Amino acid sequence: MQKIKCSHILVSKQSEALAILARIKTGEKFGKLAREHSIDSGSAKRDGNLGYFSKGKMVKPFEDAAFKLQIGQISEPVKSDFGYHLIKRLG
Repeated sequence: MQKIKCSHILVSKQSEALAILARIKTGEKFGKLAREHSIDSGSAKRDGNLGYFSKGKMVKPFEDAAFKLQIGQISEPVKSDFGYHLIKRLG
């Protein structure tokens, strides 16, 4: 079964996610922004790193977006029951 490795930044509002994404696009580091802004306190301490996971482990909207990303690519904001995720595929 395929496993992928991702980091994410979780925020409560789409506008926050879009503002953070704009900062990433201007060269700010994903991990630094995850530590500063992510409301997922567990992964935020690790630069947003969620480690490796396979299908069926994450909520569906997150999983669908994560598995479509190429390594190094960052998603547009993805809405789930938890809020809005920016997902970066690491491996």
